[in-house]
Amino acid sequence: MIDLGLDLSAQNLSYKYASADPAKGGMDCSGFIYYVLSKSGIKDVPRDARDQYIWVRKSGNFKVVLAQRDDSFELDELRPGDLLFWASNYGISRDPDIMRTMIYLGREKGTNKRLMVGASENRSIKGQQKSGVGVSEFKVGRVGAKANSESGPVFVGYGRIPGLGGK
Repeated sequence: MIDLGLDLSAQNLSYKYASADPAKGGMDCSGFIYYVLSKSGIKDVPRDARDQYIWVRKSGNFKVVLAQRDDSFELDELRPGDLLFWASNYGISRDPDIMRTMIYLGREKGTNKRLMVGASENRSIKGQQKSGVGVSEFKVGRVGAKANSESGPVFVGYGRIPGLGGK
């Protein structure tokens, strides 16, 4: 599963809203998750980020993260392959307001930075902002927060993929 995600990240795919097909030249975040998990043999993967969140929550494998710090004990059980979820802070009227999901890769050798893979319009790797499918640094703090008072999505937690076993 992780290898497939990394293979996609090497294809120079753009961020493409509502796409779950790399043949279309890009994918959105939940489309990336849907494609990778489905192609890896995971059954009944939801297509939408919100539904993916509910799927993980209902399986009993979700860990809530309330702290907005990268060194929180709440991340102690985070493992490669876990799904990461962010909620909107923009007043979207759906509950829960999940708008971003990625796959956790683990810590980078040498730097010990946490890494994730997926599709995003605003991701950072080695200090460079990028868009599209790729590997990026995983930080618990707000993603894409603007210099003014507008805040970006809020990390809400992570969970094991249903059907892979282990809690």
